[in-house]
Amino acid sequence: GRALLVLLLSATVSLLGGLIFGYELGIISGALLQLQVDFHLSCFKQEVLVSALLIGALLASLVGGILIDRHGRRRAILVSNLVLLVGSLILTLARSFIGLVIGRVTVGFAISVSSMACCIYVSEMVAAHQRGLLVSLYEVGITIGILLSYALNYIFADVDEGWRYMFGLAIAPTAMQFLSILFLPVNPVKLSSWDSDCQKGLIQLQDTEDRAAAKREPYKEKHYSFLDLFRTRDNMRRRTLVGLGLVLFQQFTGQPNVLGYASKIFHSVGFQSNSSAILASVGLGAIKVVATLVAMAFADKAGRRVLLMAGCVVMAISVTTIGLTSRIAPLAMARDCKAATDPNASHSLTQHPLTPLSTQPTVSPILPALGAGKSQAGPGFAATRSFTKAFASTQSREVVPDSSLAQKRGLVGPAKEETVGSAGPPFGGAPWAEHMVLNWITLLSMMAFVSAFSVGFGPMTWLVLSEIYPAGIRGRAFAFCNSFNWAANLLISLSFLDLIDAIGFSWMFLLYGLMGVMAVIFIYLFVPETKGQSLEEIDQQFSRKR
Repeated sequence: GRALLVLLLSATVSLLGGLIFGYELGIISGALLQLQVDFHLSCFKQEVLVSALLIGALLASLVGGILIDRHGRRRAILVSNLVLLVGSLILTLARSFIGLVIGRVTVGFAISVSSMACCIYVSEMVAAHQRGLLVSLYEVGITIGILLSYALNYIFADVDEGWRYMFGLAIAPTAMQFLSILFLPVNPVKLSSWDSDCQKGLIQLQDTEDRAAAKREPYKEKHYSFLDLFRTRDNMRRRTLVGLGLVLFQQFTGQPNVLGYASKIFHSVGFQSNSSAILASVGLGAIKVVATLVAMAFADKAGRRVLLMAGCVVMAISVTTIGLTSRIAPLAMARDCKAATDPNASHSLTQHPLTPLSTQPTVSPILPALGAGKSQAGPGFAATRSFTKAFASTQSREVVPDSSLAQKRGLVGPAKEETVGSAGPPFGGAPWAEHMVLNWITLLSMMAFVSAFSVGFGPMTWLVLSEIYPAGIRGRAFAFCNSFNWAANLLISLSFLDLIDAIGFSWMFLLYGLMGVMAVIFIYLFVPETKGQSLEEIDQQFSRKR
């Protein structure tokens, strides 16, 4: 009974950790629509507000590893929960732009520490044959959290100061996670009394052979300095290569940016504006949840390598397909914020005059933001890259000329919708209608891409990272790779539009296809299979293998 309780609580901690992470990533797209009006935010201020979370997360990945290794995983999660509660309160009660930024940085810091500590804690708590399942649950939590944030964005869209509720509701899952982890034992790997804990039935999850082997060959926990990550001792350098390779390929295969065009692609197939935005976010969100559940089921059966390679192959094929179809049937792209604020470049505004739009219901502002910006935020930490897109889509509202707030609220959504969805010829125009078959191929490729990411790179990167390092340096190593993840994330989100200007949309996607092929080769050559092995066995396998 006790063992089952530990298993259930570990699963709860993993799921809630992911849920909070996904929720905080997704909620900003809806909140920005109201904040922009309530605080009169300029383009730049919206960018600052959105990247504040990234900056907090990057800071956490620089110092969080030390916290996790020095003070243990459990305490790190408890501390991150408290910091998150503080951040959510600051956001809920914010009266100024500075308050909002401080709140977002605090929240970013907390979810980043929690994300690292959760994956490591759960991987160390459970037996080898359940580890894939339980660590992948974190990823499932993220996808559910994002869907939940879309739903709440929609519910509070026309509530006065609805953004306060959006930010404040994060307090509930945080409190639940805090309570559930209080009942879990201190991390077994940090204890010398490993055997006595097993006998007490706290960690009865390891099967008998594992325990017998562990007793025969006492596992000595070694001490590592941070610089050991780059030395040949115990093959640490190879482990660091595996970790960094996975994290960077996860970003450079283009996942955040592919999804930035989701609503455009739905549009081209003939879904009209509002429904296209709902479908793009909720439809792709649902696909992500299902695909991540598939990954969770197969992580311990098929193995990490197989899922990573299969996912990469499908991703490479699907982005290449999108690249090729967009050469024949070009997708009209616009730089959302600049397109809107620069009078010479405002295609959408000249083609679609703003006046008639004010009749739209006030709920509509929320939908485009979801479709255009956030639907891509599924994959673990990878998620946040999407932000820059979320604000790119929300910014175009700056153009709204009318000063009255009520009218502005009515105008906001549709104005943005036109900019995001229809930069270029209106959809009745010939270029889209001619290529109906190609548009459907593009849409299906997009869905295949999302599923493949959620089966492979999404969950498996973090699972492998939580397994391949020795216990003594696991926190710092995970954090080191994670900081590259956030940095690559920022880089990709910010440079994407410039790259499209430089080399064109279809070449950009073909480049992502090439990165996908390189990722497959990298995984084949360097990433070992870790399914069904205890963390000690993985460590010994790495130490021996040259």
